[in-house]
Amino acid sequence: MLGASANVASIAIDWSNTPLDAIVPHKPPVTRFAPSPTGFLHIGGARTALFNWLYARHHGGTFLLRIEDTDRARSTDAAIEAILDGMRWLGLDWDGPEVYQFSRAARHAEVAHQLLANGHAYRCYATAEELEEMRAAQRAAKQPLRYDGRWRDRTDAPDLPYVIRLKAPQTGEVTIVDRVQGPVTVQNAELDDFVLLRSDGTPTYMLSVVVDDHDMGVTHVIRGDDHLNNAFRQLALIRAMGWEDPTYAHVPLIHGNDGAKLSKRHGALGIEAYRDEMGILPEALNNYLLRLGWGHGDDEIITREQAIEWFDIDAVGRSPSRFDIKKLENINGHYLREADDSRLAEIVAPLAGTGDVALLTKAMPVLKVRAKSTLELADSATFLFAQRPLPLDAGAAALLTTDGVALAGQVRDAVAQCGEWTAEALEAAVRRVAEDAGLGLGKVAQPLRAALTGRTTSPGIFDVLVLLGRDETLGRLDDALAGRNARAN
Repeated sequence: MLGASANVASIAIDWSNTPLDAIVPHKPPVTRFAPSPTGFLHIGGARTALFNWLYARHHGGTFLLRIEDTDRARSTDAAIEAILDGMRWLGLDWDGPEVYQFSRAARHAEVAHQLLANGHAYRCYATAEELEEMRAAQRAAKQPLRYDGRWRDRTDAPDLPYVIRLKAPQTGEVTIVDRVQGPVTVQNAELDDFVLLRSDGTPTYMLSVVVDDHDMGVTHVIRGDDHLNNAFRQLALIRAMGWEDPTYAHVPLIHGNDGAKLSKRHGALGIEAYRDEMGILPEALNNYLLRLGWGHGDDEIITREQAIEWFDIDAVGRSPSRFDIKKLENINGHYLREADDSRLAEIVAPLAGTGDVALLTKAMPVLKVRAKSTLELADSATFLFAQRPLPLDAGAAALLTTDGVALAGQVRDAVAQCGEWTAEALEAAVRRVAEDAGLGLGKVAQPLRAALTGRTTSPGIFDVLVLLGRDETLGRLDDALAGRNARAN
């Protein structure tokens, strides 16, 4: 761990105006997203993937996907499939096949032994008990918990299990000119000789990440700023191998609306939950995630084409973003209104429990006007497929009093005489009923809506009449007149 507190806040940051363009290599970038399949693709990971994808696409580069499945106890096939499914749903296509880190363990070990052979690594025979005693003494002395290098310069080789540690530089300092955080400097004395290869021969995360990034040709490492400390250790390993430094960009994490670390109570769910449990469209989620920490003037609605044209990592802010579900829902409502009706009908049909995609497509222009999710769309469409006699919710039942039923009966007689079943003809017929009764249109529409949909809310009443059609409309009104509808308790 770095320093006394091992966190980014302990790092001395120089906020000088270093010209980044003089440091960033001018060649097509290679970025990567490297999730661990110990859980599903979460909202922070999705934003990291999006930023990497956009940076590569904006600069005509390459975007790679690596599954870091070295934690064999916690990595699952279900989590891997959820990550791949989430990436595909978001439209974040990757170049070439995905790489599975565990399959490359032999290559990782090979690099550790190369470092051992060239003097940049050494064998450490310290036992677990010795290391615990060392840490206990450091805690008692209120010192940083850091390996003390006891085997760094020893030449004896006892017949005992050992790990391979990097021989990290101990003097001087290292500066990373981060594309988001700016120049960040750490004293090499704060870096310890971390483990590359465990005593059972398995590589550590720190080694595997560096080797894979190099072998995959990654030029830009764009990730959460909780990895900023790791970058200094990884850079020591990169330079020990004589490899080219990548360009780093450490993006601030996403916080909840209350400023606290994002958790499930704030909406930190797997991507599939936004699709299946919240009814969010992928283009809406992409738009929302893009605006979490990055902006283009006052633009809120940004198409994919615009995002590719405008995005660059230098415009990402240094402060954590706040996740706001209400704002996501509002953006989703915009994209629902813009979406193709037949596409929405295909999404909504299974949610509404129907196979009548044609009717849903016809209804979509009026259903999607106020909806903020595909779940709301499905719920608002249920009246179209309800079986007769129509069940009534409590509000609808309250409207179908004796007077309400009488008005519904008058409307039934009026619309039955319409030669054409169009919104214009039906509106004229219903308005005549209201005028004859000396009532406003709303007073007639309310019991009519209750009789036709079983609810107090629905699309415009004339749209409802058109969508239900003549036979279904007259049948439902006949049921209301006969009192056959089931009242809510």
